[in-house]
Amino acid sequence: METHDTAGESRDGTPERRDFFRIEDRIGLEIRKLAPDAAIDEQMFDTDHLAMLKTELRRHDQDFRNQLAILAERDRTLTAALKSLNGKLDTLARIMAFEQNPLQPEDWQEVTLSEGGLSFTSASGALKKGDRLAVRMTLPPDLAQAEAVTEILEIHPESADSTRVHTEFVQLSDGDRQQIARHVMRWQIRQRQKG
Repeated sequence: METHDTAGESRDGTPERRDFFRIEDRIGLEIRKLAPDAAIDEQMFDTDHLAMLKTELRRHDQDFRNQLAILAERDRTLTAALKSLNGKLDTLARIMAFEQNPLQPEDWQEVTLSEGGLSFTSASGALKKGDRLAVRMTLPPDLAQAEAVTEILEIHPESADSTRVHTEFVQLSDGDRQQIARHVMRWQIRQRQKG
């Protein structure tokens, strides 16, 4: 479900204004509750020794896409073949990424995601308004990961043992914000193609 966050009313009837598109999607979500006095660290999760290689791969991928756009004007058959080869490499990279760091089934859940924050389901009583959380989101289908620090804005009971937690990003790098924006945009494109 796609929604554009605009002025409206929240559940308690107060005016509500959001600046980002929201999507409902199933993503990998890892959460760590931060101590109230904890310093916000750039490396909230295990240090990824492949981070530089991933950055380099993204740069090469962007260069490839730019070159492909130029080539498409001259040779459509070659462009189609290179797109197919690139898709094959992307699939192989996703397989390898998943095999190296597989998330358990319970780590995948339905969330509402935007560039401004996310909401997710949690066990009742585990979290409270104002808590800060380190979150790592694995975004399908390419399994790109974005990390952020969030603050809980509100919690709504869903059942006797679960609640819906609404958060906003209080620390999110520009690169991770762009990754989320691309994910939201691609999700919207896929939904339009389906319908």
